Amino acid sequence: MHKAIIVIILSVALFMQLSGCAEQQPQEQEQQEQQKQQPVEQISDALTPGIFLEETRALIPEGVELRKVYPPGIELTKISEGFRGRLYNDAAGFCTIGYGHLIKKSACDGTEKEEFKSGISEQQGEALLVEDMNWAKYSVMQAVSVELTDGQYAALVDFVFNVGSGNFNKSTLLKKINAQQHSEVPAQFRRWIRAGGKVWQGLVTRREREIDLYLEGTAIPRLLPQEGEELPDIDIREGELNS
Repeated sequence: MHKAIIVIILSVALFMQLSGCAEQQPQEQEQQEQQKQQPVEQISDALTPGIFLEETRALIPEGVELRKVYPPGIELTKISEGFRGRLYNDAAGFCTIGYGHLIKKSACDGTEKEEFKSGISEQQGEALLVEDMNWAKYSVMQAVSVELTDGQYAALVDFVFNVGSGNFNKSTLLKKINAQQHSEVPAQFRRWIRAGGKVWQGLVTRREREIDLYLEGTAIPRLLPQEGEELPDIDIREGELNS
């Protein structure tokens, strides 16, 4: 008799538990669907990384070992790009996520991969960023002919990620570096602060962070332009020759 009662009680408990799970599962699915259907935010101050805008970008040759960016360099790019765990449209109206990871050169429209529509974690965003930076790493390794400290290399990788390798390859900044005129490098960094014809405070701040890394651990003086020696600003979308 007692056994029969116990069996009945357990059966009722199991039924209630399964009923609760069955109710909870549709609720969770509904919440996930609602999250996916939320309007995609337009971030007007989020510039598309220049490395994604290059028409001539090619595959990195097989077997090339890329120099890693040390942690302070990764942090610089993370801070400058900013993290957004959900899909957004950047200043150009391009669908983006994470630390400036470009999904496509058009607005988000619901056709994105499920992994992106559900949102990503900061850890996933960093993994995407490290991979996205590979072309910038390769470009710096190819263009610079002198030895670089970890800080100098990281600063230049961030710079190329932001302005694109084509602009870097044609820049006075690169010429100064390869001529080992390092004291003149900060002034060249500071020129690249315009986008779309206007000065962006985010670019001004980013250039100063790059200068800090470039000079880290060196005796290179942090020279400011003398009066009458100010150099013209450069638009990161047009490059130096068109500025």
